[in-house]
Amino acid sequence: MIETTFDPASVEPRVSAAWEEAQAFRAGRPDRAGAPPYSIVIPPPNVTGSLHMGHALNNTLQDILCRFERMRGKDVLWQPGTDHAGIATQMVVERQLQERQIQRRDIGREKFLEHVWAWKEESGGTIVNQLKRLGASCDWSRERFTMDEGLSEAVIEIFVRLNEAGLIYKDKRLVNWDPKLLTAISDLEVVQEEINGHLWHFAYPVVDEAGTETGETITVATTRPETMLGDTAVAVHPSDERYTHLVGKTVRLPLVGRLIPIVADEYSDPEKGTGAVKITPAHDFNDFEVGRRHNLEVINILTAEAHINENAPEAYRGLDRSEARKRIVADMEAAGRLVTIEKHKHQVPHGDRSGVPIEPWLTDQWYLNVRPLADNALDAVRRGETRFVPQNWEKTFFDWLENIQPWCVSRQLWWGHQIPAWYGPDGGYVIARDEKEAREKADAKWGAGAAIRRDEDVLDTWFSSALWPYSTFGWPDKTPELARYYPTSVVVTGFDIIFFWVARMMMTGLFTQNEVPFKDVYIHALVRDEKGAKMSKSKGNVTNPLDIIDDVGADALRFFLAAMAAPGRDIKMSTDRIKGYRNFGTKLWNATRFAEMKGCVRDPSFDPRSAKIALNRWIAGEAEKAVGEIQRAIEAYRFNDAASAVYRFIWNVVCDWYVELAKPIIEGEDEAARTETRAMVAFILDQSTLLLHPFMPFITEELWSLTAGPAPRAQMAALTAWPDLGGLLDAAADEEIGWLVDLVAEIRSIRTEVGVPGGAQVPLVMVNASNAVEARVAAHGETLKRLARISEISFAPSAPKGSVQIIARGAVAALALEGIVDIEAEKARLKKETDKIDGEIAKINAKLGNPDFIARAKEEVIEENRERLEEASARRAKLQDALAGL
Repeated sequence: MIETTFDPASVEPRVSAAWEEAQAFRAGRPDRAGAPPYSIVIPPPNVTGSLHMGHALNNTLQDILCRFERMRGKDVLWQPGTDHAGIATQMVVERQLQERQIQRRDIGREKFLEHVWAWKEESGGTIVNQLKRLGASCDWSRERFTMDEGLSEAVIEIFVRLNEAGLIYKDKRLVNWDPKLLTAISDLEVVQEEINGHLWHFAYPVVDEAGTETGETITVATTRPETMLGDTAVAVHPSDERYTHLVGKTVRLPLVGRLIPIVADEYSDPEKGTGAVKITPAHDFNDFEVGRRHNLEVINILTAEAHINENAPEAYRGLDRSEARKRIVADMEAAGRLVTIEKHKHQVPHGDRSGVPIEPWLTDQWYLNVRPLADNALDAVRRGETRFVPQNWEKTFFDWLENIQPWCVSRQLWWGHQIPAWYGPDGGYVIARDEKEAREKADAKWGAGAAIRRDEDVLDTWFSSALWPYSTFGWPDKTPELARYYPTSVVVTGFDIIFFWVARMMMTGLFTQNEVPFKDVYIHALVRDEKGAKMSKSKGNVTNPLDIIDDVGADALRFFLAAMAAPGRDIKMSTDRIKGYRNFGTKLWNATRFAEMKGCVRDPSFDPRSAKIALNRWIAGEAEKAVGEIQRAIEAYRFNDAASAVYRFIWNVVCDWYVELAKPIIEGEDEAARTETRAMVAFILDQSTLLLHPFMPFITEELWSLTAGPAPRAQMAALTAWPDLGGLLDAAADEEIGWLVDLVAEIRSIRTEVGVPGGAQVPLVMVNASNAVEARVAAHGETLKRLARISEISFAPSAPKGSVQIIARGAVAALALEGIVDIEAEKARLKKETDKIDGEIAKINAKLGNPDFIARAKEEVIEENRERLEEASARRAKLQDALAGL
């Protein structure tokens, strides 16, 4: 007996345990040995992480694909795992140790790493368990970790091979340096924060060839006065006539005394500030490039902790950068070199983990020359070997890779893959797979027994993630998994890591496997808050998906995310919608309970093609149409269309129409009709359960188990074949029942729009009816009266006065409203409401068509206006239909 209500809190853990016990998600099942493979590698979440709405969306979409393809008979491998998250994990463990008054440098690297591994074993599985709560059908028996033994071997192997290919090198270049964490960080780990700062205008004196001041000055503006200690030039635009006479001349750098040239470079913008810019190649990425073009000296004036170093005048050495800024401004003012100070709002890069301003800092790092690798990846996409969905993301991919810079792959951390480089007595190095190989190479290079020491740096976390689609399958070994599941079918990810992850997987995949790592790249949008703003902890607008799961269950959240995942459009959180989708699950649950109470029991021998009754032939055809529509949408990654199709089929077609129309037959006296209809109801609810399963796996698995009937099911829903209902469409039944459904729906809509009182019974006139329509009225007249609140049905050659005309499948009907509704007053009301909506639409269109509004308004405001426009347009269309009827 099916319970009165579905209780996610008790059912979800039980269903999860049943899947696990049955090894339902295992790849390589014996029964799938000859099946085509389908593989996805999960974007590995940080081992420190907890499930957020981005994870929930990303993994829901992957799970829909995997469950769908598993039901289609494929050998599915959804490869799970987590990322070691270098900086994040090291910070977590350091904080724990500091609470116990332990500093990592006091205990040394080896002991510190023991603490990290202990933390990982104890707390590192949190997000995996949370993904299981979401219903993620990964092959959990194959879970990997970017620092596990096999993946660590893969990382070392590719580093060595890249070096052998001449692509690995050391260089002194600018990096994003975090002076709190004391490491280089990637662009993705840098956040831009808007601050209310200042622009300080300094006058630099021009000097002649003898070094004597000419009396002329050139004014530069800066937001970072402390960096002037490292200035090695002033740049002006070649076409800026104000400064043409100064190009090639020299200025004396105040407070320092260094003579520096005035150079002409297009980097300088004549419209910005004074048109002259100070050039500090060691502390600004743009300045570094200007310095290269003009062969300027590169002077680093900061220590790793962002204190002033020995390359600056003694008066400033040892000062923190902020203290140095104050001192320099005061000294420039005292020297008469401070022209003016402007208030200036601008973006300052901060470390997303440390929260401190990042310094572009000149330091020795390991680099990977990715140019040849990027060219291979670009060519693969151009040849169509990998495609982006939506396709517009190809342009982003091309823009990034066509302008790619060398990849700084080293990090000054202890937690991570230690770089396999050993230094010899002359400062040179060898790169090797292990210490034994390093010793052999060192002996050959520096002589037997030469002292060597290993580089202490580790590799960027993204380096190991770049190997994920093949390292998780066992590379560098030639494993059966690698042969079977590589290349993977699709990678599902957010747009923000197209460069950091997708592009790098393509580059390394082509380098090691000579084949792209995935055929499709599906890029999903962001999940925003209810107002359309980006979620962030600092704003306090983050929604915890686990809270939603605790409240309404995982199925409702999953269906919401799928239904809202329109290509290229961000998802706006809505608890009301999520609760609405919980009600959708309840609708199917209640329909199944009703069927059980009415004796609609699964008959394994029932063939829907044997149905005689038009209603049953019609619903079988509707099921066939739904299967095709849902299947095509999932195959095209149109998750919102697939969710809409399954929602429409179950809620509208099955529950609202079929079950309602079937009730009189089930409760009637015709035994043959009752038997057939009961069997069809059970069959259609089975098909509905399977169609919904990829989206709402918990409630459907439970229903599948509860409705087995006397004969046990062959498989769990998760492993049952996707419905194959070809050949069920019956044109005659579709026309007959489709006419009834459309006519009732139109009558209900018109009644609402023109204000017919809810309890009023209204006469219906069939206008100039054909023989077929007359036959339909004879067969379904009583049903039509009951469902549309019709008092009587008559036939006439034309519509009576004071009626509203309706067209359903080409047949004309008229609702006789004279004496019930004031037609003229109703026309006037509808016209007035239409005019009001036209005004609203015009206002919104004016806003959205205004480039200034689009440029200045917040994203959430623009999105809100687009939604209002859609709603207003839909409302206008309904009003127009009602007016046309009148």
